[in-house]
Amino acid sequence: MNDHAKNTENPIISIQSPDWHQARLEQLKQLMPDLFTNDGTLNINELKKVINPSLITENERYGFQWFGKSKSKREAFTPTDATLIYDESRSVNPDESENIIIEGENLAVLKLLSQSYREHIKCIYIDPPYNTGKDFVYTDNFRQDKKSYWEDTQMTENGYKIDTNMESDGRFHSNWLNMMYSRLLIARQLLREDGVIFISIDDKEVHHLRKLCDEVFGERNFAGQIVWQTATDNNPTQVATEHEYVLCYLKNIDKQDFWEVPSEKGQLIQAQYETLKQQFGNDTERIQTELRKWIRRHANTDDLLGVSHYSYVDEQGVFYPGNSANTRPGGYDYDIIHPVTGKVCAKPDYGYRFPKTTIDAAAERGDVMWGKDETTIPKIKKRLDTVMQKLKSYYYEDNRATSAQLKKLMGDKKVFNNPKSVNFLKHVFKFIIQKNDIILDFFAGSGSTGQAVTELNQADGGSRKYILIQLPEATAEKSEAYKAGYKKISDITIERNKRVIKNIIEENKSTDVKGLGFKVFKLQKSNFPRVDYAPEPELTDEENIELLEKYIREKEAQLVTIFSKNDIITEVLLKNGFRLNYTLTKQNTFKHNDILLADDGNKSTLICLDTNIEDETVTHFKTHTDQKLIVLERALDTTKKWNLRHYMKNKFKTF
Repeated sequence: MNDHAKNTENPIISIQSPDWHQARLEQLKQLMPDLFTNDGTLNINELKKVINPSLITENERYGFQWFGKSKSKREAFTPTDATLIYDESRSVNPDESENIIIEGENLAVLKLLSQSYREHIKCIYIDPPYNTGKDFVYTDNFRQDKKSYWEDTQMTENGYKIDTNMESDGRFHSNWLNMMYSRLLIARQLLREDGVIFISIDDKEVHHLRKLCDEVFGERNFAGQIVWQTATDNNPTQVATEHEYVLCYLKNIDKQDFWEVPSEKGQLIQAQYETLKQQFGNDTERIQTELRKWIRRHANTDDLLGVSHYSYVDEQGVFYPGNSANTRPGGYDYDIIHPVTGKVCAKPDYGYRFPKTTIDAAAERGDVMWGKDETTIPKIKKRLDTVMQKLKSYYYEDNRATSAQLKKLMGDKKVFNNPKSVNFLKHVFKFIIQKNDIILDFFAGSGSTGQAVTELNQADGGSRKYILIQLPEATAEKSEAYKAGYKKISDITIERNKRVIKNIIEENKSTDVKGLGFKVFKLQKSNFPRVDYAPEPELTDEENIELLEKYIREKEAQLVTIFSKNDIITEVLLKNGFRLNYTLTKQNTFKHNDILLADDGNKSTLICLDTNIEDETVTHFKTHTDQKLIVLERALDTTKKWNLRHYMKNKFKTF
């Protein structure tokens, strides 16, 4: 038997995505709140399912113990042997950006990302397919031996499998819940400890989704529910539905900062104040008069609705009087002396809402609004630069305008129905994500999330990154999208974000494209040959061993001759925990082997796909043991393998 067959001690890289069942046992409640009931009690049956699902016999039924729940949970943590390959032809400025668009079934893709991006995603936004009870394309048939995905979906030009999910089959809600459950379980692992997920949903499944997310993320991590009024409903129904919902859950509520940003309305008024100041100089009385007129003219618009109190101006700028009074008994009780009359000012019924040091400091900097005499309760001036806004539970935007904007972007063609609002996404993201965070959308649709991130970066100079995942779902042959050349939804995702970048470059008349771009990857079968060898019963053991050795040699030879080296490197690095933004740099130090340095900003390793590692290369690594190295196992004889393993320890790996 050759060295390949004999050696079982050398650490060999798995060609499958990580199996997180064992990891789920390490930090039970912190990492896996789904194993606990809402009152914090460990559910022993759920724990047994993680260890061995066959230990539990369940009579599953729809309730919130829906049909297929256990299978869906097992499926979430079952590894995949798929991989991702880089699609250079559809990428845009790939060397200038770390944005990623992935075409493929999202559960398989999430599994592939679960090691590289584990706890690296700050924000997830998804707009999953709503449960219509009709066509349903997410059926998790993506394994290597499943024709329904690899051939009918990914590998053919004209066919994309669509399963029927008719209400009459008794699994109307269950199919949808199973689809969401497995994906949310994996998605949670990708979130940072201070991460957030937003999920758009309609009336039909919002109550089920709340229960589902309570289990996956923990009930205490529910942050809120946004009601999004979208448009007027003219359908003949008892109650006109003019809204949908966006659920918000946190990875860990104890790791969250308070969400608030400078008021947009305050910024608008501040901008107008600056304009008036340039016009009227230090005439504060005139500026205040003109500013009040301007506010009244805009008071009924969406931007300035209800902000007429921003109407005071002094030498330091615009302000409004804050409320000094405590709203219930128990406020602060102290005397404030009026600066003109020298008498004690009137007090609020329940005392002041802040300690005396606060108003003393405000008086010191000229930020107290005094009455003409002591009969008026003094108030602290609220400056525009201190006015903050919170993310609110109500948002309005007419989705007809959103559709019109996308239609214009795509050459006056309606290629996508009901795209998500870029304005809404930017509004939400600004509360959550910092300038270097990663945003994930694994139901990318038309690609609104990518456009929102790009426009935010353009507005404030940020370097946020997005990862979009979209199934190559077929567009209807009679649709405008199909006629325009978009045979798959993922084609629209890519083209939209390509056009966004093109427009920005043209509008700015700039050749600087740094940060403006994305890499495209596609889900495909593993590059590694599958083991389908079987011994021949009529042959001797020696003959079968000889056939096995021949089979191994042929398969390993295929690995470096038939398949693209770059595709193999992507698969090896991805399954070794590297992010997809890795770079490869040729190492000229090595004269006898072609060795590359792979680096993703967090991890680095040397990698070599040569079929023979020369003696000089082995000698180098005997003294350079601080470096990591990945090579083909067949490239080493027993001596070279022993030397590399002996000197480099766990920094040396083969595949």
